[in-house]
Amino acid sequence: MMATTSAARPLWLRLLQFPLTRVILLGAFVLALMAWTESRMMAFEDRPVIGVGIAVVIALVVLGAYAAWGRFIERRDVTELALPGAGREWAIGALIGAGLYTGCVLLLMLLGMYRIEGLNPLAFMIPAAAMAVKSGVFEELLFRGVLFRSVEQMAGSWIAIIVSSLVFGLLHLINPGATLAGAIYIAIEAGLLLAAAYLVTRRLWIAIGFHMAWNYVQSAVFSGIVSGGVTLPGLFQARIEGSTFFTGGSFGMEQSVFALVLCTTAGVVMLVMAKRRGHLVPPPWKGGS
Repeated sequence: MMATTSAARPLWLRLLQFPLTRVILLGAFVLALMAWTESRMMAFEDRPVIGVGIAVVIALVVLGAYAAWGRFIERRDVTELALPGAGREWAIGALIGAGLYTGCVLLLMLLGMYRIEGLNPLAFMIPAAAMAVKSGVFEELLFRGVLFRSVEQMAGSWIAIIVSSLVFGLLHLINPGATLAGAIYIAIEAGLLLAAAYLVTRRLWIAIGFHMAWNYVQSAVFSGIVSGGVTLPGLFQARIEGSTFFTGGSFGMEQSVFALVLCTTAGVVMLVMAKRRGHLVPPPWKGGS
């Protein structure tokens, strides 16, 4: 039956449905739109509300394109973006992201390394919204929706976790204030956590919510550096001083030992949950999980 079904599909469709083709074509499309959105955000840097609007509109476009690829090219139900329950899962991810980042800041406060010296106008919280939408939606579609799922289809969940985490971490080396240590930390803490956030439901909404909230709270509230890239001031006028081991230095909290421990722990917990739910996929050359 499966051989007959495969043979009935035209060659061009079988080529498009191959996982590596998804990475090359759909991944390149998402990456191109992400780069274009970034350029538009920079062009309207002095009018951040417009930048937020552009980010939201293009995020909806790329979500639609991803769903269309799954529906019309892969001929499947795009369950990872199904809308029922999406709001609840996004909110869970957002609470985890905001909570973990706030926990890191509180630990720095206990050590006297993070001090709030005043407040900026609420308008300072607007620009980070565009960055949060761009990173949360585009990067999760690219790294978990496209890359992780493609590698998982070819080699199983465990190899997909390793590959997607390494690529996710190393690509942060292109940021202006990037460090190798920061990229490695992100590969471990965020790569594992975001892959596990997908696996626990096999939907993308928790990962999107976490990614958006972590980046937004980091920049818009606590005025932190986002992965060696975004350095905009947020609500708090903050003085961050201390060892890079704790503060993350010029790369930001992602290079802090606190983020490494807290986020990795959360990722392991979600991975265990996903394993217990039977959501991990074995490699095709093995029959069991």
